[in-house]
Amino acid sequence: MEDNIIYVNDLEHFFGEVKAVDNINFTVRKGETFSFLGPNGAGKSTVINILTTLLPIQKGSVNIAGYDLETEPEKVRESIGIVFQEPTLDRNMTVRETLEYHGKLYSMPKNDRKTRVDELLDLVKLEGKRNTLTRHLSGGMKRRLEIARGLMTHPKVLFMDEPTLGLDIQTRIKIWDYIKDINQQGTTIFLTTHYMDEADQLSDRISIIDHGKIIITGKPRELKNALGKDLLYLETNNNSEAREIIKQLDSVIGTKEKTKGIVVMVNEDGTYVLPKIIEQLRIGGIAIKAVNLKKPSMDDVFVHYTGKELRDAETERVLKYN
Repeated sequence: MEDNIIYVNDLEHFFGEVKAVDNINFTVRKGETFSFLGPNGAGKSTVINILTTLLPIQKGSVNIAGYDLETEPEKVRESIGIVFQEPTLDRNMTVRETLEYHGKLYSMPKNDRKTRVDELLDLVKLEGKRNTLTRHLSGGMKRRLEIARGLMTHPKVLFMDEPTLGLDIQTRIKIWDYIKDINQQGTTIFLTTHYMDEADQLSDRISIIDHGKIIITGKPRELKNALGKDLLYLETNNNSEAREIIKQLDSVIGTKEKTKGIVVMVNEDGTYVLPKIIEQLRIGGIAIKAVNLKKPSMDDVFVHYTGKELRDAETERVLKYN
């Protein structure tokens, strides 16, 4: 138990009649990057706002870095850093002033502040922008500055809520590199994201969250491997009957029917299984219209455990609350 830095037990939160967080339990280990993966509106930001003391605990308990969130919120705040989803920089402050001011808020001694500012500007590659007003920074530079600000007080846990939201892919990859560097230096990172590749690239463990509930938690590789060695996507003239035939093969560990076809999970190289499936379907009088072979991805994991693709889940949430 001493290896865990965050404990969350039976956490619930309502906004009026809407249950945004539905009795969730999880732990975060010291030194890991832990991610909440789910669509917008799934409850990710609500959880992170509770854990960072921005929302009160309505039901349940939370312990962070050895402190009870409800009775020792000041100690929790001293132990964490936050990178918010929405930009929160003062447009009329310079890069250096932004970090200096944050250090002053936490009563850091002057010499310590100066040393830490220099360290962080070097880390996020903003040394040449130290006297630039934040309003003149690019979106990626602003995000890097917000990360540096979150690290200013040497937090034990850095919370990052959708840290690359709205950034282009090149900038996102650079931010990923900074996050990896921070984690390798010993900071525990709690990340929320709806980007599958981001969760896969950065996380030691991932919890898939939807409708305020944690659906599954595991290491990215374990979650993907649970779906089999390969995935086959088939479209036939009779998908229901095709599934019944395919299920009989020893190498098939599961099937799911989608709108236009079938997903087949196999426990061996799919290139060897596919001819067997084609032959069995031919014998059964089933015609194959299309076929695709691929390795399991986090997209496939999300679909498997939630029954829908991430974009479908986001559309569902929009329709529900509008």
